[in-house]
Amino acid sequence: MYMKKIGVIFGTRPEAIKMAPIVKELNRHRERYNVCVIVTAQHREMLDQVLSFFQIEPDIDLDLMVQNQTLSEFSSRAIESLDRVIDDSFDMLLVHGDTTTTFVATLVGFYHKVPVGHIEAGLRTYNMYQPFPEEANRRLTDILASYYFPPTKSARDNLLKEGATSDRIFVTGNSVIDALFMVVKDDFSFTDPYLNKLDPEKTILVTQHRRENWGPPMKEVARAIDYISRLFPDYKIVFSLHKNPRARAPVLEVLENNPSVYFKEAMDYIEFANLMNRAYIIITDSGGVQEEAPSLGKPVLVTREVTERPEAVAYGTVRLVGPNREKIVNEVKKLIESREYYNSMAHAKNPYGDGMAAKRTVSALDYIFYNTPRPLDFDEK
Repeated sequence: MYMKKIGVIFGTRPEAIKMAPIVKELNRHRERYNVCVIVTAQHREMLDQVLSFFQIEPDIDLDLMVQNQTLSEFSSRAIESLDRVIDDSFDMLLVHGDTTTTFVATLVGFYHKVPVGHIEAGLRTYNMYQPFPEEANRRLTDILASYYFPPTKSARDNLLKEGATSDRIFVTGNSVIDALFMVVKDDFSFTDPYLNKLDPEKTILVTQHRRENWGPPMKEVARAIDYISRLFPDYKIVFSLHKNPRARAPVLEVLENNPSVYFKEAMDYIEFANLMNRAYIIITDSGGVQEEAPSLGKPVLVTREVTERPEAVAYGTVRLVGPNREKIVNEVKKLIESREYYNSMAHAKNPYGDGMAAKRTVSALDYIFYNTPRPLDFDEK
C-alpha cells in the first residue's frame, strides 16, 4: 500500500484546536498516512499552548508572527515561506476554516497543483465584511479547494449552490467538539484561585475580539456589561481579554474600574474550555464558542449582526444580539429571570458535532485514496 503524504497547515489557536483531533486520528493510521504538520504561527503564543496540550510537534514551523503585522504583510511572508516547503510530494493539503493562513496555504497548494481539503468548509454570512476578513478567506478557499469537509448539512448546501459537486463533499460534524470532549472535566481545577470559587449559577463569561467590532461597537458591548453588573450585582462577570490592543482598549476604558468584572488575560485552551463549562451565560463574538458552548449546555449571546453558523440560531442555542447594549441587556435579563427561557436555550440540541468528526474525516480520506466505502454524513438532528 502506497502511503499518502498529507500536509496539515494552520497558524492560530482556533485552527490548532480543531485540527488537533484530525492530526491525532491520522497518526493512528501511520501505515496509510505520512502526516506533515506545518504551522505559520500567525498567533505564536496561543498556538503553542494548544500544540503543547495535544502533544503535537510541528514538522515545519515557519514562525511568521511579527508584532503589529498587517494582513498584507503576513500574507506576503506566508506565501513566500509556504512556497518553499510545499511541493508535488504532497498528496493533499488539509487547511481549516477561515484564517489568512488557510487562504494563503490553499493558494500555494493550487499553484503547485496539490489537492487541498478544506476542513470546516461552506460556512457563510454572504457579507464580505462580516466577519472580516474571515468571510473572504473561507469563500476564496472554497473556490480553489478540491475536497470539502463541512461540519453541517446547511454548510454542504452552501457549497452545492456555489457549484461544488457532491462527490467531493463529506459532512463530518465539527472537530472542535472532539477537542472539547477531550479537555472538559467537571472537577477541573484552575490555576487561578479566583476561578475555582465561581458559582456556575451566577457567572457570566464575556469574550470580544472581532475586527468588525473594534472601536465604538466594542465600547457599546462594554457599556452593556457595565449595566448588567449593576442590575445583577450578585453575578460575577469574567471578561477574557484578547491580546490585541485594539480589542482591549475600548473594553478597559469602560470597565477597568468595575469591581464586578474580573479580567483574565488570554487563557490556554484547556482552562478556557473549562471556564465555559463553569459559566451560566456566555456573551461573545467568537465563532468557535458558538459551536462549543451548546455542547456544554450554555446559552450564548453573539454580539454580531450575522453569523456564519446559523444552525445554532435555528436550534435555539444561540441568540444574535449584535453589539447592541439594549439587546444584550434584555437577553441577559430574560435568561436570569426566567428559568423556562434559560432552559429553552441550555437544553436545545447542539447541531455541530458528536465527537466523531476526526474519524469521519479520516474515513473520507480512506475513501478518496484507498477506495474504501464512503462514510455516512454526520446528521445533526
